[in-house]
Amino acid sequence: MVEELVAAGAAVASAGVVYVMAGARVVKQYERGVVFRLGRLKSQVRGPGFTMIVPFVDRMRKVNLQIVTMPVPAQDGITRDNVTVRVDAVIYFKVIDAAEAVVQVEDYRFAVSQMAQTSLRSIIGKSDLDDLLSNREKLNQGLELMIDSPAVGWGVQIDRVEIKDVSLPETMKRSMARQAEADRERRARVINADAELQASKKLAEAAHVMSDEPAALQLRLLQTVVAVAAEKNSTLVLPFPVELLRFLERAQQNLPPAPAPTAAPVQGSGTETSAQQQAALEERPEQSELDTP
Repeated sequence: MVEELVAAGAAVASAGVVYVMAGARVVKQYERGVVFRLGRLKSQVRGPGFTMIVPFVDRMRKVNLQIVTMPVPAQDGITRDNVTVRVDAVIYFKVIDAAEAVVQVEDYRFAVSQMAQTSLRSIIGKSDLDDLLSNREKLNQGLELMIDSPAVGWGVQIDRVEIKDVSLPETMKRSMARQAEADRERRARVINADAELQASKKLAEAAHVMSDEPAALQLRLLQTVVAVAAEKNSTLVLPFPVELLRFLERAQQNLPPAPAPTAAPVQGSGTETSAQQQAALEERPEQSELDTP
C-alpha cells in the first residue's frame, strides 16, 4: 500500500515538474512577451526574466525591441528633371509596442521594408538630381516622415533613414565631369585675370615711382643683375634700360644741324671761264669717238 502511495506521489511530482517545465519561459532583457490565452490577447506584456504561462492554454510570442538595421533594395526611378537613377538606402527602426507589432500587422519587418521601398521611389520622382546628390539630409527627413506615418500604428518607431548611394548612367557621369572641369577652368581663369589686374596696378605704381626717381630704375637694374648672377650661369643677360635709349634719342634730336658745303670761288675773268668751257666741249666728242668701236 505504501509502495503504491509512493509511486503515485512520484508520478504526481513528475507530472508537476513536466507541467512547470512546459509553462516556464525566460524573456531576455531586450525582449517582451506577448501572451495569448485561448487566442485572446492578454493585456499584460511579460517583461524580462522568468515567467510562467499555462501550458496548452497560453501561447507566448517574444518580440525583439532592439534597433533593426534593414537595407532597402536599390530602386530605379526617374527624377523630376528626367534623369534615370538607381538609389538604395538603409532604415533603422525599433518596436515600441510589442502587442501592437504582433496584433496590428502580420509581419512588421516585411511591412516596413515594403513601405520603405515605396517611399523611396516616391522621393525619387519628386526630387531633382542635384537634390539627390547634394541635399540628402532634407530627403532623408522627408523619407523618414513618409515611412513613420503608417508605422506608428504598427507599434514601430522609425529612428533614421539614410540614402546610401545614387547610381547614374555613364553618359550622365561624363557630362557632369565635363561640367565640373569647365567650372574649374572658369574659376582658374577668373583668379588668373584678377592676379594680372592686381599685378598691373602694382607695376603701374612702381613705374610712377621710378619715373619720379631715376635712381630707382638703376637700383632695380642692379638687383636684377644680382639675381641673375646668383644662379652661377656662364652667360649673363644684362637688360638694357629703355630710358637710356630715350635719352640718346633726345640728345640726337637736340644736336644743331650740320652746315651745308659751300662752292669754292672761281678766280679769273669771265672770258677765261668761257674759254675753258669751250675747250671741254671740244674734248668730249673726241673722247666719245675713241670709245666707239
